[in-house]
Amino acid sequence: MPELKSPTHLAGPSLADIEAARGIVAAVAQITPIETSHFLSGKLGFPVMLKCENLQRTGSYKIRGAYHRLSRLSDEEKARGVVAASAGNHAQGVAFGARELGIAATIFMPTNVPLPKLEATRDYGADVMLSGDVIGETLQAAAEFAERTGAILIPPFDHPDVVAGQGTIGLELLEQVPDLDTVIVPIGGGGLVSGVASALKQHSARSGRNIRVIGVQAENAASYLASLDAGAPVNIPVRPTIADGIAVYRPGELNYRIIRDAVDEIVTVSEDDAARALLVLLERAKLVVEPAGAVSVAAILAGKIRATGPTVALLSGGNIDPLLLQRVISHGLAASDRFLTMRVMLQDRPGQLARVAEILAEVNANVIEVLHTQHGPDLQISEVELDITVETRGSEHVAQVIAALREAGYEPKLDRRRS
Repeated sequence: MPELKSPTHLAGPSLADIEAARGIVAAVAQITPIETSHFLSGKLGFPVMLKCENLQRTGSYKIRGAYHRLSRLSDEEKARGVVAASAGNHAQGVAFGARELGIAATIFMPTNVPLPKLEATRDYGADVMLSGDVIGETLQAAAEFAERTGAILIPPFDHPDVVAGQGTIGLELLEQVPDLDTVIVPIGGGGLVSGVASALKQHSARSGRNIRVIGVQAENAASYLASLDAGAPVNIPVRPTIADGIAVYRPGELNYRIIRDAVDEIVTVSEDDAARALLVLLERAKLVVEPAGAVSVAAILAGKIRATGPTVALLSGGNIDPLLLQRVISHGLAASDRFLTMRVMLQDRPGQLARVAEILAEVNANVIEVLHTQHGPDLQISEVELDITVETRGSEHVAQVIAALREAGYEPKLDRRRS
């Protein structure tokens, strides 16, 4: 990445703009806590702290940028009302901020939006319109509404007021972690990381002490890597990802320029990485974090971060549908070798199922689910198929289970689709 030359080098808000935004944002946003993670510190080799924006009002950092943008509208603009498009966090931030400022808000959300996010947005007083199966269609519907009615469109990331609002997190970090060396930030459209990087890099230029900023994207939605390679923002095909909060097919124009000049490195994480991180945060930190908000921790667990000093992983949000949480936990357990699903072919005679269960009991593998069938296109007439899922304690225990079955004459085949 190009070196940051001076406090005026960045395309986005100045440090003074971000400091002014902090006074405005303080009306609604909390100063979220910093929690030390001894587990992650052991993994990284340096102190690791968690910046808990998942505990922010409305459940994410988005309230900062949304409220700051709303507060800077003129009285005439406020009277026209506002409109936004979002699958969740930005919707709630705009709805809450508009309610606090007495502005009528219309929020467009995809037709498949999770019910908890839909209800939360309505509860904050917004008029919610469901439109489009994907967020691109929803954004188009919101833009058409703004054109038709004169309502002010509140963008989720590509605006200097939004960037300045998100940058207030950077100012908090400077106060909460005086010896801060590195910050790891999730990236979707880029509003959060461009705000945090703007604050930290301009402060670094004043103080002479550089603070590294590392961005994290989902492998299935890595629009910034493609855009940086191309030298300009480009569209990419977004594949399905559990980190839907950062599944953005094109960077913001302003955000791209700031990130190009101020972010030191961008890494990607897989679906398994994100699921493991969510599970670690639940078990070790007792924090509920949505997959998009946990990718900063996923990067640490995946070995993508080279530490040089005290590090903060920013947890950007905690708004997760309970049904998705249930699925992600199961996926995270499997990705961490805590669930093992396998297929074992047995001779069709009494006692075979009991023998397999006995072997599993001997190696302390707890059976969760069993499917025992004589019907299948690949089965011989004298065979039965056993699909079995067991609880395990990690990769060494998985190897022990497989070895025990093979020693008894069975040949288990792992089902990676389920384990």
